[in-house]
Amino acid sequence: MKQPWFDSYPAGVPQEINPDAYTSLAALFNESFKKNADLPFTVCMEQWMTYGQLDRLSTAVGAWLQAQGLPAGERVALMLPNLPQFPVTMAGILRAGYTCVNVNPLYTARELKHQLKDSGATTIVILENFAKTLEEVIDETPIERVVVAHMGDLLGALRGPFLTFAVRHLKKMVPAYKIPLQTPSGKARQVLTFKQVLSQGAGLPMTPSTAKGDSIAFLQYTGGTTGLSKGAVLTHRNVIAAVLQAEAWFTPALKKVGDARNVNGIAALPLYHIFALTLCLMAIRQGAHLTLIPNPRDIPKFVDVLKKRPFHILPAVNTLFNALLQNAEFQKLDFSHLCVSQAGGMAASVGTAKKWHDITGCAMVEGWGMSETCAIGTNNPVNATEFSGSIGLPQPGIEIAIKDDDGVSLPMGSSGEICIKGPNVMAGYYNQPEETAAAFTADGFMRTGDVGVMDERGYFRIVDRKKDMIIVSGFNVFPNELENTISLCPGVVECAVIGVPDEKAGEAIKVFVVKNDAALTEDDVAKYCRQNLTGYKIPKYIEFRDDLPKTNVGKILRRELRAGK
Repeated sequence: MKQPWFDSYPAGVPQEINPDAYTSLAALFNESFKKNADLPFTVCMEQWMTYGQLDRLSTAVGAWLQAQGLPAGERVALMLPNLPQFPVTMAGILRAGYTCVNVNPLYTARELKHQLKDSGATTIVILENFAKTLEEVIDETPIERVVVAHMGDLLGALRGPFLTFAVRHLKKMVPAYKIPLQTPSGKARQVLTFKQVLSQGAGLPMTPSTAKGDSIAFLQYTGGTTGLSKGAVLTHRNVIAAVLQAEAWFTPALKKVGDARNVNGIAALPLYHIFALTLCLMAIRQGAHLTLIPNPRDIPKFVDVLKKRPFHILPAVNTLFNALLQNAEFQKLDFSHLCVSQAGGMAASVGTAKKWHDITGCAMVEGWGMSETCAIGTNNPVNATEFSGSIGLPQPGIEIAIKDDDGVSLPMGSSGEICIKGPNVMAGYYNQPEETAAAFTADGFMRTGDVGVMDERGYFRIVDRKKDMIIVSGFNVFPNELENTISLCPGVVECAVIGVPDEKAGEAIKVFVVKNDAALTEDDVAKYCRQNLTGYKIPKYIEFRDDLPKTNVGKILRRELRAGK
């Protein structure tokens, strides 16, 4: 059936892609590494890594993992920022036939413990800056092998050791840690450095992966409505589909560059986040290169990196676009090569989009996706000359329907839940059959929790959110998780969390607290939150109340709190 959005597609964008173009991501990697061996893949702090080096180093990681006797499909956790160690390890895990579990490096001990226990990961590769967090909970997790990476491991024979020294001793960014060498059951636990793994793996053979399209490639954790995050099961076929969908959509804009292998993509968003991860895999498929930005919060240094060479793709969330625009040096950059300014993760603001276009001459293109869809869903045409304010058109191979609560499709122009079907949509939630069943309609569409409407041209617009989810600078926050955590703070009787508008982050978190200890202060609650919640989940506003609005059966009415009642 012809969909209304096809007529709005830019010339040259196909209506479908072939998610079976590769048997697995390992096959995609192998093809690219062979074809692009001498080409650059990443540059980080002016240290380059070629595809040939990525091939060799990831093979060493994969061979070492196999030598540990891990069964096919075993989960391996990856807790790294945007350093070369991330793609090396990620590719090694997948090429060896294992499943990659991406972990936010800024997680607190509580959050890390849940993800490691839920995924069942027995091995973790972690930057030493975060090893103290792991130490606190490791004996409550299945982890048997810990690979500790250092900042400068892959940043040059001379500069690398200096960077590691500076991070440890000058900036004091590595808290003291001591990983126990035995599990609670008395079994020996391996603790090695990343370089030791590379050295040991270099002398070992790696058996090619036997993973197929329906094998699990990633467990991508997302906020849970029940208060605990859950792992979206992304198969090799899901991720391959997403890579090909992104490539097909970006092609009209990238024609300006000519050979896609000359494209420089800016990886400032964290690679553990599905949005950046999918674009990283697209770069590998194309033989393009990525500029890795380990700390995009340092805007002056970020801008200094952008000065070095032409850049063509800049994906960001609205807050990052806005922060760049406030920097005077950024405004002086040469934007003549910029082809795609891709906004995602949170709603882009009209004001930021207008200023971005005024300064760069490149229209901000807003899209929408989820961890459950490999970040791919809808997007505005990349050859747009102005900001539309909508989330755009379904991308190739994707079908979107507006449905009511019973799963019945509604006529055009009606408001209802955005439901999505396509080869990029997850297989389900890891070990959660009930959550998986609830996520899909009878006809196979995944419920997104976003309320939207489609116009006659096939453009979609989000008008509301069905779930009580809060989006802070592109990160999903579920109130239940925060309420479950804050309720354990001494002196708190009950609490409720809502999102409130915030000019910088899009939304900010506000918690209403009922206390039974008169001595409890806002600072006490804030300190408890800092100890138990990663940064973007910490409430910006804390308000004490004598009671909270509730239904006649005792359920807290967040909507009344949002309405100021």
